[in-house]
Amino acid sequence: MDNMSLKEIQTKLLQWETSDNPLASLTSNQREAILDLESLLLGITPEYEQQEKTEICSEQEEGTTMPEIENTFEFLDWYEQLNETSVKADDAPYEAYYKQLEDRRNECVSLTDQIKATMTDLNKLSEEYNLVSNKTNALHTMSEQLLADQTKLSDIGDNIKQKLHYFTQVEHLSQRLNSPTMSVNSEAFFKVLAKIDECLDYMRSHSNFKESHTFLVKYRHLQNRGISLIRSYIILVLNQATEQVLITEEDSNDQETMDTAYAVYFGKFQAVAPKLRMVIDEIEKRAENNEEYATLLGEAQREYLSRRGEGAGRAAGAALRAAGREHCAALRAACSLLALACRDEWALYSNLFSQPSPALHEYLQSLCTGLYEQLRPQIIHINHLETLAELCVILRIEVIEEQVNNDPALGALGLAARALLQDAQERLVFRAHVHLRRDVLLYRAAPGDLAYPDKLQMMEEIALSIQEQSLKRSDSRNSMVSDVSATSQEVANINSEAQRRPSAPLAAPPNASPADLHGMWYPAVRRTLAALSRLYRCLEKRVFQGLAQEAISLCVQSVDNAAKQISATKTNIDGELFQIKHLLILREQIAPFQVDFVIKETTLDFSNMKNAAYGLMQKPRQIFSLNSNNALLEFLLEGTPMVREHLLDSRKEVDRQLKNCCEMFIKHATEILAGPLAVFIEKVQAQSSDNPKEKILPEEIAVAVKEAQKLIKAHLAPLQRSMQLYLANKETEFILFRPIRNNVVGYFIQVEQFLNNSGYTYEDNLIVACPTPEQVSVFISSASLISHNEPVLPYGKKRKTSTARKPNVAKIEENVGASNPVP
Repeated sequence: MDNMSLKEIQTKLLQWETSDNPLASLTSNQREAILDLESLLLGITPEYEQQEKTEICSEQEEGTTMPEIENTFEFLDWYEQLNETSVKADDAPYEAYYKQLEDRRNECVSLTDQIKATMTDLNKLSEEYNLVSNKTNALHTMSEQLLADQTKLSDIGDNIKQKLHYFTQVEHLSQRLNSPTMSVNSEAFFKVLAKIDECLDYMRSHSNFKESHTFLVKYRHLQNRGISLIRSYIILVLNQATEQVLITEEDSNDQETMDTAYAVYFGKFQAVAPKLRMVIDEIEKRAENNEEYATLLGEAQREYLSRRGEGAGRAAGAALRAAGREHCAALRAACSLLALACRDEWALYSNLFSQPSPALHEYLQSLCTGLYEQLRPQIIHINHLETLAELCVILRIEVIEEQVNNDPALGALGLAARALLQDAQERLVFRAHVHLRRDVLLYRAAPGDLAYPDKLQMMEEIALSIQEQSLKRSDSRNSMVSDVSATSQEVANINSEAQRRPSAPLAAPPNASPADLHGMWYPAVRRTLAALSRLYRCLEKRVFQGLAQEAISLCVQSVDNAAKQISATKTNIDGELFQIKHLLILREQIAPFQVDFVIKETTLDFSNMKNAAYGLMQKPRQIFSLNSNNALLEFLLEGTPMVREHLLDSRKEVDRQLKNCCEMFIKHATEILAGPLAVFIEKVQAQSSDNPKEKILPEEIAVAVKEAQKLIKAHLAPLQRSMQLYLANKETEFILFRPIRNNVVGYFIQVEQFLNNSGYTYEDNLIVACPTPEQVSVFISSASLISHNEPVLPYGKKRKTSTARKPNVAKIEENVGASNPVP
């Protein structure tokens, strides 16, 4: 800073207060202080000080005028005056300020004295205000207390008056109840009862009041009096209606009473419903919270229903007894009559009472009990299965499902119908067991039932003749006019549409072969399926499953027995095809039943008991031993029979029996077509184990091969003809014939392999002349084609010499369906 020039210093001092960027800006107070210092330094005096100095100077001038001094004493006196004047001149501002302060102090003292006087007046005024306020508050408090006392006394008076009201109403209410003009069927009567109920409730809730118990007894007496009047009124009205009905019944004959009973009873009691409706409504309102009225309501319901039962029950019983003897018609008529009666009774009851009661259900049950008592003795003695099934269908479908389940008024009828249904189902199950045992398992087939394949051929010829006649008729129709042909075309479309619809159980397809006709089925099969179709809608699923399992099992046994008889009288092929066809029918016909033909059978296994008894006999000395090796104890513990459960599945039983029968048929058919080859192969296998070096002559092998070819040529077409006649299904025939063909070809392959592996020469092979598999297949196909070119009788059927016209094989095959040639 020492090196800075004076100019630079001045420049920086000037920048302290620049408007743009001051280096040290000053506040307004700082600037005023600087200006005051500057004026003091420059000798500038404020105006008021300058004025005072001017006055003092004027005085000094006046006092400094030097007088004429003659001596030292005068000078000193002058000097002292001058000094005092100077001092006064210097003290003049301060004295003026002091005087000013003295004036202000005097003003403050005066003001303070005035404030003190004012405060004194205010305090006095406040004391007087507080005195007046306290007196006013005390007066207000006293007034409020008086008003509160007045209100309290008024409330006490009203409360006492209100409480006394319930004690003073006894005489008034008693007089009104005993008034001869008081009618039960009026609003005034029930207002009196409402007042009595109110007083009773008050007495019960204020049992601590003096004499409350006495008045409670009085009000109860009044209530009982009112209830007695209501009861008497209801009984009077019901008696009048009943008397009118009974008089009407006496004047009419029995037939008219039975026909018009419900109309008369319903009309008479419906006429008195308005007289009782309001009374019963009031009783029902009070019965929800009052036991006395609830008891009265129950008595009214019982009285009403007892009056209804005096005539309606007798009329219903007479109508049930007058029903017809035919069981199904009698059941329908009785159920219809009781359904009508129950609906009428329910409707009439609803006109009087808003809610049903146990008494109503008991009354309706008493009406419907006659149905059970009348029909049960008849049902338990019915032996006809179809009648029992129809009764079950009527009860289960027509009565319970269609009527009872959709109408709450028929609950009593539903109980009686369900009881009858249980009895009918029990009787039906019993008769079904008897029917299945007698007519299925123990069925003795007539000769015509086992006349296979004769009856199939006869039905086929009949079908062929009918078809030829229909063809001739169709040829004659071709000459008709175009509109008639159009109509025929529409009819044909309708018939074809009907044929495409799924057939119902037990129904044959439209163009069925003779084997598929319902009437051509074995009677045991037909009866089993007919019984199952009847029982399906009649029994519960669990009961039907058990019965169906037993029925199918018995039917399979019966078919097996019939097949054995056919095999004994005809051939094994006929018996096996008969069994295969009927097992297929049985499996197909039970498929629509949407149940599982499975039952659980529980048996006792006594195998452990045998071992335990053997162990007991081996330890006779340990029977009475008193330790853990007691033989008797081991016998009791180890010899307990075991409970075993077995699932019996009828569908699987049918499939298993069908499989076994098909295997037997394939085996027998193979033996018929290739029996010599089978014997030769067995001989070869036996010789290879006993004497492998011995060689069979080619001539012997050639005889077996030629014999097999003769059998194929002779029996293949009849065998396929039998399959066509029995099975009448190309797909089934092909499936069943394929393993037969494979077995026959397999025997020829084994012979060829034997020749190749046993060292036979080319000349030996020429002697044997065993065809290759391809040649065998062609040979089988050519033998199969014979059935398409000439009439072929079934297997085992000899051709009779007759002059009768031969049936048209092509037409027969067109109806029953010929098997496809095996490629």
